[in-house]
Amino acid sequence: MWWLVSPGNPLKDDAGNAPLAERLARAREAAGSAAIVVTDLEARMGTRYTVDTLARLTECFPRARFVWLMGADNLAQIDRWKGWERIFRLVPVAIFDRAPYSTRALASKAAHRFARHQLHGAHARRLAEREPPAWSFFHARLHPESATAVREREAAGPSPHTRRER
Repeated sequence: MWWLVSPGNPLKDDAGNAPLAERLARAREAAGSAAIVVTDLEARMGTRYTVDTLARLTECFPRARFVWLMGADNLAQIDRWKGWERIFRLVPVAIFDRAPYSTRALASKAAHRFARHQLHGAHARRLAEREPPAWSFFHARLHPESATAVREREAAGPSPHTRRER
C-alpha cells in the first residue's frame, strides 16, 4: 500500500500545514508497518490533483491494479475536486467510514452518480479485480477523534494530566 503524502490540498489554505518533510515523518510513524510505503510521490511527480496523480500512475504502471483509498469525508465533497468523475473511471475506489460523514457521503453527488457501480458485501472484497468505475463503502470501527483534533493535541505536547509519575 502506498500512502501518498500530498504536497498540499488545493481546497485548503496551506498556512496551517506542517512542512512536507514533517508530515512524511509523522505518516511513517503512524503507518508502523513495512506493508505501507509512505511517499512524497506527488511532490516528486509535480502533480497537485488526485486525478493527475492517478492518470500518471496508471500510465507509468499499466499492468498495476491500483485502488484509490479515501475516507467518507472526501466522498462527501469529492464533487469539488478537479476531474472527480475521471478519478472513478481511472481506478476502483474504496471509501472508509469516518464519523460523522457516512450519511452525507452516501447521499453525495458522487455516490448517486456512480450508484450502479457500487459493490456490496462479498463483492467488495474483489474491488481491485474490477474494471473502473467500481467502488465500495467499507464500514469499520470508528475512532471518535478527528484527525484535526489529533494534530492539535500533538502540537500542544503532552498534557500534565496524561503524564505518569515514575
